[in-house]
Amino acid sequence: MLDKVFIDGLSFAAPLLVMAIGAIYSEKSGVTNLAVEGFQGFGAFVGALVAVILMPTMGDGSQAVIYIAMLAAFIGGGIYACIHALLCVKFRANQVISGVVVNILAVALTTFLTTAMNKALTGGQSSNKFILGISDRFDIPGLSQIPVIGALFQNMYPFEWIILAIAVVSWYLMYKTRFGMHLRACGENPQSVDAAGGNVERTRFIAVMLSGALSGVGGICFAYSISANFSPNIYMGYGYLAIAAMIFGNWNIPFTALVCLFFGLAKSGGYQLCLNMGLPSNYSDLFMMLPYILTLLLLAFFSKKNHPPAAAGEAYDKGKR
Repeated sequence: MLDKVFIDGLSFAAPLLVMAIGAIYSEKSGVTNLAVEGFQGFGAFVGALVAVILMPTMGDGSQAVIYIAMLAAFIGGGIYACIHALLCVKFRANQVISGVVVNILAVALTTFLTTAMNKALTGGQSSNKFILGISDRFDIPGLSQIPVIGALFQNMYPFEWIILAIAVVSWYLMYKTRFGMHLRACGENPQSVDAAGGNVERTRFIAVMLSGALSGVGGICFAYSISANFSPNIYMGYGYLAIAAMIFGNWNIPFTALVCLFFGLAKSGGYQLCLNMGLPSNYSDLFMMLPYILTLLLLAFFSKKNHPPAAAGEAYDKGKR
């Protein structure tokens, strides 16, 4: 049972982490981002559409299709994020309302487009799902034999290593490069960035697009691991859970990774507990609520210790320097 908890927990935590990193980039630049849910949904739709188009020629089980779908989801999520960036950065709209609207729009848009594309591709049959299949899994020799924690290196999806690489690169970009320094400064004191000759609007726009791109990757990874299909309904709540992980991780990538792992283990542990207790399948939904219950508890006890970027949520206006 314990091995299964670790295996499933990591496969849930990895996509959650890449979405949380995207949210960190946006908020560190000063743009509050509640639109992660919409970003992941639209990005996953683009990736799934590309996969469905390629599968007849490249084969249903082709791993190359999965990697191309991840790249397409990265691009699709980044393009869709331009809506939030334009509203918040260019037109200085309320960032919370913009995020909610972007989420609602994504659900309606992907539902319509999925149905329309299915009808076009199948010649008359309409459905709001793209059937994708499940990615291959593998063990890491040596590490997978370690007692208890070796389960973290068993039955791994290839995207878990890709996301780990993304996390390392994202940390380096955020804290060890000139761009990362400017981005963090935009979220703390945008006036100083402008005074030093930096472009606050451009930096924030890029950060929001990165947020959308990374969220799209997380969405398509969920589609290939949890559900084996794309549907506009399967992502409800995951984006907000990623935002919660970002907040509890105090907008810090390594701490956020630990929170995502905690959420993943809680989710998989609850499900395995339900199975081992022999409870009816309808009880599994109750145990799947564990990450959200933990979110409420963490909010109650640790919210006062969080320190968001000082300028997060504030539209920058040069005329008010």
